[in-house]
Amino acid sequence: MREESGTLSAMHTERSDAQIELFGQPPAHAETHRLFFALMPDVALRHEINHAAALVQLQYPELRARWVKPERFHVTLNFLGDYAAPPEEAAEKAKAAAGRLQANAFDWTLDYVASFRGREPPCVLRSTAQPEPLLTLWRTMDKELTQAGVRRPIERQLTPHVTLAYGRHELPGPTPVAPINWHVDRFALIHNVVGKGNYQVLGSWLLGRSGARDE
Repeated sequence: MREESGTLSAMHTERSDAQIELFGQPPAHAETHRLFFALMPDVALRHEINHAAALVQLQYPELRARWVKPERFHVTLNFLGDYAAPPEEAAEKAKAAAGRLQANAFDWTLDYVASFRGREPPCVLRSTAQPEPLLTLWRTMDKELTQAGVRRPIERQLTPHVTLAYGRHELPGPTPVAPINWHVDRFALIHNVVGKGNYQVLGSWLLGRSGARDE
């Protein structure tokens, strides 16, 4: 798990450098508009994830963590970048890419929590096995975004997870939780003003054998 955490840390450094190169460094007091594709759990699934988070909180009070609100649980699929203003043009191109995507629904089981490295180490919910359709969805979307002309940070691998908290300390190691079964049958395009309010869903698409379709 340490090797994976190190890889993620390096990936985040690369992402940050790429964002500055592509979009420039925003002024200190400017809003940051974040755009990304994500898997969003439904109400029942959010309840299960929140229950797992509560058990971790009880088991490891030494984390002294800031716990994520259930309505903000998500899995980032394709990160499109940070912008100094609402990214309307990028969002329209991303919607067009999503509409052309060919990918099937699939089942995914989340079964342990772990910490990533960082100033406030994220406590995250992960899966022992990554389903191949999830990786296919990520790769296919990446190709469609490239064809649509969406400029974005380059990510060489997918590290799927749900962030539960940001702690003062890391977990001592991977910690199993009761398996949470997720039938992934849709994805969404999310706009977020960093540090302000809830996520804004700009579009949601169902997965199926005939390709993704707008809900």
